[in-house]
Amino acid sequence: MNEPKRPINVHKAYHAHVYFDASTVEFATQLCNEAGAKFGLRVGRVHQKLVGPHTRWSCQLVFSQQSFDDVVPWLDEHRNGLSILIHGVTGDDYKDHTDHAYWLGDEADLYLGNFL
Repeated sequence: MNEPKRPINVHKAYHAHVYFDASTVEFATQLCNEAGAKFGLRVGRVHQKLVGPHTRWSCQLVFSQQSFDDVVPWLDEHRNGLSILIHGVTGDDYKDHTDHAYWLGDEADLYLGNFL
């Protein structure tokens, strides 16, 4: 099995999608809120349902290229085993979730059919 692609700072804007389940929702919520407060990030809803291409429950964090070098290592250090998708925001949703997709932890399957 290939190692997931690690995040690189090459885009102007990013989304991080923190994945969780019923047993980790409380921790994931705390992680997202703490990241939002610490780095001034926009924190999306904590979705306890499948949303968009995500095949797991998730919460989105929005950040910029300027924040990347602080946010990504912090998330990696504090994720406590959760998988986090980090992708560039370029305006091409398909490429953002494939070519521009990077992972902290295990890679998760995505449903890309809506982008084709």
